[in-house]
Amino acid sequence: MLDWLDQIDKHLFLFFNAMHSPVSDNIWLWVTNISTWIPLYIFFFIIIIKVFKKDSVYVIAGLLLVVLISDQFTSSFMKPFFGRLRPCHDAEIGHLVHVVNNCGGKFGFASGHAANSFGIAMYIWLFFKSYWKWTWLLFIWAIAVAVSRIMVGVHYPGDILIGGLTGAFFGWLIMVLTNEIYFRIKLEPLIKN
Repeated sequence: MLDWLDQIDKHLFLFFNAMHSPVSDNIWLWVTNISTWIPLYIFFFIIIIKVFKKDSVYVIAGLLLVVLISDQFTSSFMKPFFGRLRPCHDAEIGHLVHVVNNCGGKFGFASGHAANSFGIAMYIWLFFKSYWKWTWLLFIWAIAVAVSRIMVGVHYPGDILIGGLTGAFFGWLIMVLTNEIYFRIKLEPLIKN
């Protein structure tokens, strides 16, 4: 069963990774670059401070914790534990992989980029869905970041799927914990319905 899933993952990866051109390579490299999104992260902080005022310290601390836990869980636990090679390091298909910049570390399961972007999207969506109905659009951003990892040649679709689910789980969990801690301190929920 696992071999069958692995082969499907490799075929899907090669199908999507083969869709490249010099223009698309530059676009996907831009999307996958963490520094590209610094203005978006600054915008998140500004909106959090504007909406939550002095209580924004709880929301920002939770958001930073989401990124820290998502990143460390995928990078420090999952990648060495599962030991699944990145496509560009895989002897079976490595010669077919179009790598845009560099291959990265040896192991790729699960994607830290996907975990972090979906963790951020889930956390912010849960806090802001009652304030702004369009907050769900953050998941489109998270999908773009995750897909970029296939397009630049460093992750299988399974890597980004599990990374995204991992990040979304931690985004939800940290939101629940942040709200609970706030409630225990202030005796009222942080998220207003």
